[in-house]
Amino acid sequence: MKNAYIKTWFKDYWDIFCNEFKQILADEGVMIIFVVAGLIYPLLYNFVYYGGIINDTPVAVVDLASCKESRRFTREMDATREIRIAAKCMNMEEAKGLLQKRIVKGIVYFPADYGTKLARHEQAHISVYCDMSAFLYCKNDLIGSNMVMLHEIRELQLEDFKAKGLTDEAASQQVLPLGYEDNKPYNPQANYSFFLITAIMLIMIQQIMYYGMSVLTGTNREENRSFASLPDQLQGHGRVRIVLGRGTAYWLLFMGIGTYIAIISPAIFGHAQRGNFWDVFNMLALFMLDCVFFSMVWSTFITRRETVFVLLLVVPIVAFFLTGVAWPYYAFPKFWKYFSYIFPTTFGTKAYISLSVAGGDMSIAKEMIEYITWQTMIYFFFACACVHLENWVLHHKEELKEKRDDARRRRGIDIEGDIKMIEGENEI
Repeated sequence: MKNAYIKTWFKDYWDIFCNEFKQILADEGVMIIFVVAGLIYPLLYNFVYYGGIINDTPVAVVDLASCKESRRFTREMDATREIRIAAKCMNMEEAKGLLQKRIVKGIVYFPADYGTKLARHEQAHISVYCDMSAFLYCKNDLIGSNMVMLHEIRELQLEDFKAKGLTDEAASQQVLPLGYEDNKPYNPQANYSFFLITAIMLIMIQQIMYYGMSVLTGTNREENRSFASLPDQLQGHGRVRIVLGRGTAYWLLFMGIGTYIAIISPAIFGHAQRGNFWDVFNMLALFMLDCVFFSMVWSTFITRRETVFVLLLVVPIVAFFLTGVAWPYYAFPKFWKYFSYIFPTTFGTKAYISLSVAGGDMSIAKEMIEYITWQTMIYFFFACACVHLENWVLHHKEELKEKRDDARRRRGIDIEGDIKMIEGENEI
């Protein structure tokens, strides 16, 4: 008896798996999302942000102070890798004209009282105006000017202590009592694509899977078919078989697509991959299983094929910021911290960066792996619940329709009469 049940269970599981795989291969829209988007998007993003570094961003300087401190500040900015002084303007109007003509990508403004305030040991201000049409221009303007500002503060402090009679060594110890070394092991050049691409790769896996599964779910409902339909021999007790059967089809497909997106495409463009291959691969396998059940749950709410494309404009941007890559996670308000738990990428991205980029082992990513595991189990439970709810609706469809029609009649709504009236108007 037990052996017969196990045999039947695996047969049902296999039938559901094969049926789902056939539906995926037969739907052109789903295959375009899975194959074309899965193959082209990683190459496109890596190509667009290839290098991720811009050197010698042209900047205009408006120096109304015309003092030795402002001239020294200007020379040091010109010596940085990020900034090149392309023009020295007499006023802001001239500098704005160069910015509008795209000759320069930023403006550094020294007010007339800059040197006077420094001589009085008062707080002086420098204004930096950035071209926000491209993030790399803004990044270079801010990083270059901030580096020079920190160096200038130290130089001004040294001059102040020397003026008080201290020797060079004593003045240096006052300004910098503890020596330090600036070491950026993972991104020494502040490469924009380095942190951007690592997050986008994982978001790409999540979103491609969700969109493809949702399109297929919407298609089934438009054709009066259900993603949760149970074969008769299951007798209404096959929720787990349906979830695992369908999930295996997507998981196996994305073991190939996801490996290409997260491991092969970064290697093609020479991105750093310092971790052990099998650690990264095993983490991705668990992450993709999480994405499968995540997609199953949220695709349940899709009723039409095209509905999912509306979400395409919003969800990836939200998911990207919630990874904590673009904005520090500890600075999130509580609401957004809790809201971020919805997405597998919130934990998957951190684990992927720890293993692949930072070169850590599984012990480093242990906490994130545990979160992904818990999230996978929770979404598996909800996926089974969604299948159960869908089947309950299918089995009580006529009863629900009668209750809905009865409620409409009590409210005085005559759907059939309205349809006849509309048809009559159309005939006229």
